Parts: sequence; structure tokens; C-alpha cells
Amino acid sequence: MIVRILTEGQYDLPGSYIDELNAIDNELVEVVAAEDEAEFGRVLKQMLDLVRENGSPVPIEELVESDLVLPEPDITLIEAEEMFVGEGLLPG
Repeated sequence: MIVRILTEGQYDLPGSYIDELNAIDNELVEVVAAEDEAEFGRVLKQMLDLVRENGSPVPIEELVESDLVLPEPDITLIEAEEMFVGEGLLPG
């Protein structure tokens, strides 16, 4: 699965991490709904670190469509309220 982190680049993340990523996404939806800014920063970092640590960077010259787009690391809680609604970034 190709995951883009906005302002950072793309990573090829093995499918075995999808359930873990989805669980973090669900937690982010709850944190955003609760407007818990401190917890939002922690959970977002956890999500981005999962991709960075377990995915392989896609070379910048390689044009590949992203399966999933994650927000930039410095997104604010207010900006995230528009992204993390309903089912979050990962349906299901």
C-alpha cells in the first residue's frame, strides 16, 4: 500500500500494518471529536511514525498513485477536524 504523508513523501507500507493503521485512525477520530489537542498530537505522531518506521520510502522520481494520504505532521487540531470525520481516513 502506498501511503503519502503530506509535505514529506510516499512510503510503501506492507499490508500487514493496515489493521494497526486503521486502529490508530479510529483513535484519531475519537480524539478529534473530543477536541483533545495534547492527545491529538500524540496519536498523529504514532500514526506517522508507524508509516515512517515500517514503510519503505518511494523514490521522489518514481510516480506512484497513493492509496492513502495522511496529513502533514504539523496539522492543527482545527484543520484535522475537517479530515478525521465519520470513518476517518481508512474506511472500515
